[in-house]
Amino acid sequence: MTFPIDRIRADVPMLGRTMHDRPLVYLDTAATALKPQQVVDRLVRFYTHEYGTVRRGAYLLSNESTAMYEGVRAQAAAFFGAADPSEVVFVRGVTEAINLFANAWGRANLKPGDRVVVSQMEHHANIVPWQLVCAATGAELVPAPIDDRGCIELDGLQALLDERTKVVSIVHVSNGLGTVNPVADIARMAHDVGALMVVDGAQSAPHLPVDV
Repeated sequence: MTFPIDRIRADVPMLGRTMHDRPLVYLDTAATALKPQQVVDRLVRFYTHEYGTVRRGAYLLSNESTAMYEGVRAQAAAFFGAADPSEVVFVRGVTEAINLFANAWGRANLKPGDRVVVSQMEHHANIVPWQLVCAATGAELVPAPIDDRGCIELDGLQALLDERTKVVSIVHVSNGLGTVNPVADIARMAHDVGALMVVDGAQSAPHLPVDV
């Protein structure tokens, strides 16, 4: 079966542009994605015909907007295999999500002697928040090593996990290397020592099955 690349390109108006007399080829989706026309049309429809404040009104437009908003939460929960829609928190991106968790949970729970484990392939959004929180709480930030192929050395990671480890925060698919990390296995390793597992799934959610 031939991959329908022309049909997919036709869904994205930006790809109708030419640059240097050639059709635009966009390879920066790991940073930000171009928008299909269906997405643009749905946003315009909402803002022009359906918009109302969410959870802050007792009138029809507010009720409709709230129902749509909560409907998306239920869809997201089903998509990621969450046990209940109440487990889903909307954020603007993974950078905000990690900062929110690191600063809310981390500052309230980490203490001197505790350990946060990341990897050497992490995006800065999964390093800097932990650096700041560890500096504020006295916890230790430790990077798990990666090998020459750009994969996490699981034995090296295992050696960092003990009763001091409170959080393991790992990217699922590296935006820089493309490495697909075995996050289910890593989660089991983290849970075995009582640590929480944080997964940066920005690059994996659109491309791989994810079941939390």
